[in-house]
Amino acid sequence: MSKLRSNAQEALAGVLADGMTLAVGGFGLCGIPGDLIEVVRDSGVTGLTVVSNNMGVDGKGLGLLLENKQVATVIASYVGENKLFAQQYLDGTLAVEFAPQGTLSERLRAGGAGIAAFYTRAGVGTPVADGKPLAEFDGQTYVRERGIVADVALVHAHTADPAGNLVYRASARNFNPVVATCARTSVVEVEHLTEDYLDPERVVTPGIYVNRLVLATERDKDIEKRTVRPRADAPAN
Repeated sequence: MSKLRSNAQEALAGVLADGMTLAVGGFGLCGIPGDLIEVVRDSGVTGLTVVSNNMGVDGKGLGLLLENKQVATVIASYVGENKLFAQQYLDGTLAVEFAPQGTLSERLRAGGAGIAAFYTRAGVGTPVADGKPLAEFDGQTYVRERGIVADVALVHAHTADPAGNLVYRASARNFNPVVATCARTSVVEVEHLTEDYLDPERVVTPGIYVNRLVLATERDKDIEKRTVRPRADAPAN
């Protein structure tokens, strides 16, 4: 496997630089490329633009890059679970471009498909549309959104085969497939590597999009917000 690297540091060797744009898969703490994020933190690169659904939580996931003051701009759809993210935004030390979640996903998909821009009704009449071109189609107003092309994509997948074809597991699929296609260099950490090629009917991300692969280290899967039902037999407080 010419795409396979021995560890996450090697997988990102030579591709990180100050001021670059990173597209990062995951949703909260689900399906995040934790090993690769830690290598970015340890590399010390700064002035990053990070494109991700959100910035994780304080002290975990992409929150590590915020703590290290490596991020200049975030393009995201949600900020609610990271207090440091919200504070840096309110302090004016972090630039944030908000996008409706579906629009963000489509901007990433469009970037990977070679589509420079598209029109959507989401955000019309709100600050999301401020300064963006509008157009009317069939009597409805639409706002133009640009596709996103990142310098590097950081992706987490469940299984990869010798060609770099990827499949994902359950909710960890989230933003990872569109992130994997939108960058000039796509780096993937994967939980399992197979010796045989995957059934083409199972493949979610074709290996043509994958530049480098690394086997992810085993780690506890953090739960962003644990909710449980009260036990019926629990004593009242």
